[in-house]
Amino acid sequence: MSNRAKIHYRSLEQMYLSAAINELYKPSIEICKSEAIISMPVQEQFFHAAGSLHGSAYFKCLDDAAYFAAMSREFNEFLLTASFNTYITRPVAKGQLRSEGRIISFGKKLIIAEAIAYDERGREVARGSGTFMPSGIPLDEKVGYGDLKS
Repeated sequence: MSNRAKIHYRSLEQMYLSAAINELYKPSIEICKSEAIISMPVQEQFFHAAGSLHGSAYFKCLDDAAYFAAMSREFNEFLLTASFNTYITRPVAKGQLRSEGRIISFGKKLIIAEAIAYDERGREVARGSGTFMPSGIPLDEKVGYGDLKS
């Protein structure tokens, strides 16, 4: 892996972790070429009335993993989620939610990526796929990119 790629992945991880919404979800992130892993603790504050994780938390974990898999190959500008389909197959009420994202297709104007979410026992609990497109917003310090902390 090139030094440029390593710096890019760490800058993306820092950008992700510095986003205000992640103060709520408390996720972790790992990025490598064309792949990303997002893990977050299952918290009762994100439960629906039946006592398990609300679909919005599954969506966030899946979308973030697929998004950062796509971002791993984009060095110049912030991407936007154009669409994302989510399929929830099992309730989760404790432990960790872990989503593994990967690129399916990488084009100049559109990137397709997917993610699969697993519970703490390694069982698939959800999956999703989405399309991501360039935003025209540069990757720089204004979006938290490149502001690596030692």
